[in-house]
Amino acid sequence: MSETRHNWTKEEILEIYNKPFMELLYQAATVHRLHHDPNTVQVSTLLSIKTGGCSEDCGYCPQAARYHTDIEGNDLMSVQQVKAQALRAKSTGSSRVCMGAAWRNVKDGEEFDQVLEMVRTINKLDMEVCCTLGMVTENQAKRLAEAGLYAYNHNLDSSEEYYKEVISTRGYQDRLDTIDNVRKTNVTVCSGGIIGMGESEEDRAGMLVALSTLNPQPESTPINALVAVEGTPLEDQKPVSIWDMVRMVATTRIVMPETQVRLSAGRTQMTREGQAMCFFAGANSIFAGDKLLTTPNPDVNEDMEMFALLGMKPQKPFTKKVQPQTIESEDSQYKSLGEKPKWTRPDHTIERNEAAKAKSKVLK
Repeated sequence: MSETRHNWTKEEILEIYNKPFMELLYQAATVHRLHHDPNTVQVSTLLSIKTGGCSEDCGYCPQAARYHTDIEGNDLMSVQQVKAQALRAKSTGSSRVCMGAAWRNVKDGEEFDQVLEMVRTINKLDMEVCCTLGMVTENQAKRLAEAGLYAYNHNLDSSEEYYKEVISTRGYQDRLDTIDNVRKTNVTVCSGGIIGMGESEEDRAGMLVALSTLNPQPESTPINALVAVEGTPLEDQKPVSIWDMVRMVATTRIVMPETQVRLSAGRTQMTREGQAMCFFAGANSIFAGDKLLTTPNPDVNEDMEMFALLGMKPQKPFTKKVQPQTIESEDSQYKSLGEKPKWTRPDHTIERNEAAKAKSKVLK
């Protein structure tokens, strides 16, 4: 039986990634069947509860305030709006709602309190709740856990080396520290990255080294294909090939055997045959719905048709871990500390990010 290792090296992972294609698929599919039901896929719905206006300079992101991308921003949604969206997602087969806010980091106050109520509300609908809100402190992570949070997403994006070519407003260690803060609770970790940003195969392996050497490994790892958005620094990147996507999914499955590997952004550029290869190679989670925060995604009915063709079924909620208990705000052990943490702002600039920022000023 394939055992979970936490000492993978970049050289070992590259050797796996570059295996003959059919051999790689066979090995990944074999590992997948040892740890998961190959005909079950976990379906999540990603909901942007606060869109646009982010202070970060992530080169791939249309929500960065410094770039001109025609994204319509919105203030934080209400609890009732989120509940309505969650019920809609549940009715179409989703077992998890992932709420994303375009924040650099969580700040204690009314908006965070409102997010905590959203978590409580969705957990009471018997759905898994995930949040991606930026960096969090230990106390903030514990407050989310008390509310009933099932998972926290915080992607590493790429290798530590290439990360500096994409983002200059935060440090890689901040990502790892946030994951460590989440690990001090009973909340599961969702962390992955993006391929197709101009990184090398060595960078892809480096990201998997960073993820696989975490102990425990993330319970969920999204593999995103870059969706190049006009106005962002990475707008001219060519779409990543399906062969690279399948290789990345398969390699992730082999080095992270118990993790749910999510086929995330970029599925609109994939055929059903390409997605089927990804599922065969070990992907067992997708995002459903017509939009992923701000980028296109296949319609949920199309996904259900694909599942029917492949003989696959959605995974029920709380299959991998029991449902968290929701503790009401008045009974919470952890209260707001009014924290204003000083997360890292590295002292370097990225030429293409600065060029996109300058172009945005002209267009505005």
